[in-house]
Amino acid sequence: MAASTGRLVGRRAVVTGASRGIGAALALRMAAEGADVAIVARTVDHHPTLAGSLTETAARISVHGGRVVTIAADLGDDADRARIIPEAVAGLGGPIDILVNNAAAAIYQPLADYPLKRRRLTFEVNVHTPLDLAQAVLPGMVERGEGWIINLSSGSARLNPGPPFGEGPRATLGIYGASKAALNRLTNALALELYGTGVRINTLEPRAAVLTEGADVLVGATLRPDQIEPVEAIVEVAIELCTCGPDLTGQVVVSLDHIAEHGLVVHELDGSPQRT
Repeated sequence: MAASTGRLVGRRAVVTGASRGIGAALALRMAAEGADVAIVARTVDHHPTLAGSLTETAARISVHGGRVVTIAADLGDDADRARIIPEAVAGLGGPIDILVNNAAAAIYQPLADYPLKRRRLTFEVNVHTPLDLAQAVLPGMVERGEGWIINLSSGSARLNPGPPFGEGPRATLGIYGASKAALNRLTNALALELYGTGVRINTLEPRAAVLTEGADVLVGATLRPDQIEPVEAIVEVAIELCTCGPDLTGQVVVSLDHIAEHGLVVHELDGSPQRT
């Protein structure tokens, strides 16, 4: 097993959307850094079209020796997602120190014919779920005087410059981007409310596309190399936000920009320094 920095020893974390992609990568790195991790997704076993599952993520985490709990929950159902934090606390043996709201509903199509059912689902998963889970972990965090919440966002939350607007996939990102803009605003408002309690709440946004299994299927063929960032980079910044001091809160932190600004060393997912 490769040596890691051990920055998360003794901490309990919950990561949603951990079957694959950024969530799975982050859960693995957290375990490598010593955390006990509860991983959440809609199903435990394989998706019919995408690689990865909670079972596979749990197996990769378990080699690091910490506790791992798998929780299958439908984040679009408020009653179902209400189980997540109690089950994580019970399985990990204590209150949650770190919450990463990574799961998202991403249904891309123009607004002119975007169905209400899909709009509701997008906001349910991308806005209401992160806030519900945050509300569930906050009492314990405030009581202990520290805690870390990270909400994964997207550059699509920003307004499109123009006119002229040009062409491209951003024309189909209106609902998804609006949900992420709402999440950014809730992150900032919650951080304001809780400033001084020791709870840090930040948004993490990739600067370029992270080619997860789902993203690769949707847009991978359309991207140039300079439009892609490695998953290890955004995971590195997430680890920073899981260990930051109380004055880094309420921010939209952009992955590659933060690495460049602070001179961070990017590690492999097992915690070892990347080879150059």
